[in-house]
Amino acid sequence: MGAKFSFLAGYRYDTRIPEWRGGSIHRIAVSTPMASGHLHPELEINLVLSGRAVYLLGDRRYELRRNSLVWLFPEQDHMMIEASADYSMWLGLFRPELIAQACRSAEGAVLTQANPEGYFCRQLAEDAARSLEGVFAGVAGAADDRDRYYTGLGWALLSAWSAHRAAEDTAPDTELHPSVDKAVRLIRSNEAPESLEDLAREAHLSLSRLSRLFREQTGLSLIEFRNRQRLERFARIYGKGGGHSILEAALDAGFGSYPQFHRVFTEHMGCGPAEYRRRLRKQPHG
Repeated sequence: MGAKFSFLAGYRYDTRIPEWRGGSIHRIAVSTPMASGHLHPELEINLVLSGRAVYLLGDRRYELRRNSLVWLFPEQDHMMIEASADYSMWLGLFRPELIAQACRSAEGAVLTQANPEGYFCRQLAEDAARSLEGVFAGVAGAADDRDRYYTGLGWALLSAWSAHRAAEDTAPDTELHPSVDKAVRLIRSNEAPESLEDLAREAHLSLSRLSRLFREQTGLSLIEFRNRQRLERFARIYGKGGGHSILEAALDAGFGSYPQFHRVFTEHMGCGPAEYRRRLRKQPHG
């Protein structure tokens, strides 16, 4: 089945950025994809260093590889549904106030928008990508110097935008079929019917047609995608185990029974719920 799914590791980063910083920039390795989409008030950019990943961005599907540069705006719900074991990237987050100060010309005005029209994924040339990587590394190295870091974030943002504008445009690999997009949204909202036949009916396709299209366009089966969403909900509800029992959290997350939850959990996590709880309790609090 490939790498085990985890909502404890992988594509997770702390968006609690002190206001004086204006944003953050750091290099991360992504061991597992996100199970659910997310929004945050910062503009996000990813510069891929190695490996490949697949994003769902609204009703579009992007495949990223080395030297891909993608921009994720504050009102664009995005989700990484696939990542290779060697996937790594530079990740930048930029607060609206820093963007407003840095982008004073018409060329950069689009960066102040929350959800601009168009495609914002480009494939950089090798020399352009290495140059931008050097800028990012230099800014990240100044994280303990408030003035240099804040000013450097603006320079990194403008350098990335300049590289983007100079690169070849990259159209999305796939515009999601409207029925696939509806199925994704229903499952993520936890409003999808339990029966896949009923889900297909709400998406206005036969189950066989929806199942085939869904796998072709997302790389996941309907059941796999639904199970990942439910596991992510379980993780959010259960937290560190202080307020809900495992059974309560599993049922609230959408699982029909504890045996169903246990089977899916163990299959994806590589351990049972009890072992997961023990690992959580060993983690430092803070």
